[in-house]
Formats: sequence, C-alpha cells, structure tokens
Amino acid sequence: MNQQASVGNAMMPDTVVSSGVGGMYGEKAGGPVDFSYVGIDAILEQMRRKAMKQGFELNIMVVGQSGLGKSTLMNTLFKSKVSRKSVLATAQEKIPKTVEIKSISHDIEEKGVRMKLTVIDTPGFGDQINNENCWQPIMKFINDQYEAYLQEEININRKKRIPDSRVHCCIYFIPPTGHCLRPLDVEFMRRLSKVVNIVPVIAKADTLTLEERDFFKKKIREELQANGIDVYPQKEFDEDAEDRMINEKIREMIPFAVVGSDQEYQVNGRRLLGRKTKWGTIEVENIAHCEFAYLRDLLIRTHMQNIKDITSSIHYEMYRVRRLNENNTAVAHTNGLPEHHLTAHEM
Repeated sequence: MNQQASVGNAMMPDTVVSSGVGGMYGEKAGGPVDFSYVGIDAILEQMRRKAMKQGFELNIMVVGQSGLGKSTLMNTLFKSKVSRKSVLATAQEKIPKTVEIKSISHDIEEKGVRMKLTVIDTPGFGDQINNENCWQPIMKFINDQYEAYLQEEININRKKRIPDSRVHCCIYFIPPTGHCLRPLDVEFMRRLSKVVNIVPVIAKADTLTLEERDFFKKKIREELQANGIDVYPQKEFDEDAEDRMINEKIREMIPFAVVGSDQEYQVNGRRLLGRKTKWGTIEVENIAHCEFAYLRDLLIRTHMQNIKDITSSIHYEMYRVRRLNENNTAVAHTNGLPEHHLTAHEM
C-alpha cells in the first residue's frame, strides 16, 4: 500500500513538467496534455520573435516627371512625412538638367514592428526637351546596389547581416493624359522591368472621368502586353493556384488610378485624407473614389515580403549570375583557356 503511494508520488512531477512544457506552446495550464503534440508549429513564433528583433527593410523608388504628386503619394502611403521633398526642401526646387538619384531613409515603428524605409527619388526624369536615354542613370543606380550587395556577399569575412540597399520596388507614375503611353513610358518600363519590380500608377487620377479612367487603364494594359512589359506581380512568378487567383485580380486592376493627399478634412463627422474641391471632397482611401487603397495593400499589407523575395531570388540572382560569369570569362581569357573549354566550364 505504502509502496503504491510512493510510486504515485514519484510519477506526479513528470505530469507537472509535461503540462508546463505544453503550456509554453499554447496549451492551457492545468488542461489535459496532448502526448501526440511535438511542437513543430512553435517555429512560427520563433521566427516572429527574431524578425521583431531584427526589424525590416524596404526600399522604394519613385519615378515620373515633376508635378505628378510622387512626394505626396509616398507621404500618404506611410501617413508621415517620408518623401525627400517633405524633409529636405526649403525653397522651390529647380528642375535638374539631368536625372539625379536622391534617397532618404526613415525608421518607422508600428505596434512594435520596426522598419527602415528608404525612399529613392529621381528628380529630372522626363523633364527635358530631349529625354532620350534618361532611364540609364536609374538603371545604373539599381545595378550599383546589386553590385554593392554582391561585393559584401563574396567577402571572406562578410557581415552577419548584409545591409540591403537593393531597390525592392519602383513605382512608375504615368501622366493622366487619358490617351496612351508615351514612348518614354514604354522605353523605361520595357528596360527596367527586367531588373526591378515595377508597379505603374496613373497619377492624379481625379483629373479623369470614370469612363476616361477605365479606357486609359485598358489601353495601358494592352500596350504593356504588346511591348512585352511584365510589371509586378509577374505571371511567371506565381507560386501556386491560390497565388495565381489573387495576383490575377491585381493584374486586372493595373495600373492603379491613384490620388494622394496628406491633408485631413471633416466629412460626415469623420476625419479623413482627401482633396477638397468645389463639388466635394475626394476621399483618398475610398475605393469608390480612387484605387489608392489597393496600391497600399499591395505594397504594404499583402505583398511586401513577396516583392522583397522576387528582388532577392530573381532580379538580384540574375545580376549575380551574370557578374560571376563575367568574372569567370575574364579569368579564363587571362589564363589563355580556349573558348570551348570556357563554355564547358561555365555549364
């Protein structure tokens, strides 16, 4: 009898420990222990904690001619003064004679999640009488960021976490002409879509009627297809049927017809971002007025990680392979290897 009692007492600590360990992974304290539970799902919480400690990085480039509301849209997206003009401009900025690349970074925090946001501006793009090859400085900048990352990556003693200055997304602003894309728009997107995720938007869409807007969007989609321009989200990178279904809806909306504003107004007892006119207030976040909310959801709430993944695994990877092949070719020619041996080696 005493022996049975002592055995029972000896077993009790095991039960308590199991319950306590289970409680760490979401089981109710004091509840029944599920002995089939392994705890693999706890990896998600581990990843979340690590990501929260490290924070996130997002680098967005805005491209378009002056006066299309690039700075205002960026401020509207992040509901703070994040654009370069908002922070640095003190007087009326003159239009530069050539395309310049200027960037500014901010540390943003929301609900404990930290993000380093870099906004890259391209003053001077599309503002000259002759805009031939004005895409080249932008292409060079994007490739320079890939090169900087590659050099850090191939260092013998590389950093534990390589600073990521690669351009994750390029928002391209199309003037609201209501007719068709300009040759400059086609040339830029055709060349740059091969090296960066491009999201085209119709700027200041409130200057178009709903009929004009729908016609213009349809015309742009036709021209993109006719010129073989693959904007984000690219069809070839859909991972599965669910992805394809979600992204197809987005592709049918592109380009997003957007209105930006960092001014708040009182409408029907509510304070909201909008543009006040004589006939009413255009509500920026109202999908009946414009498609800003869809753009924000794509860039921030639903596809941010995917945009970064495609930058890393597709665009950067293509640059990396090309550069390493160039290096191999240079070394082979220096060593006097014949061309056929070089080709076999690369394969």
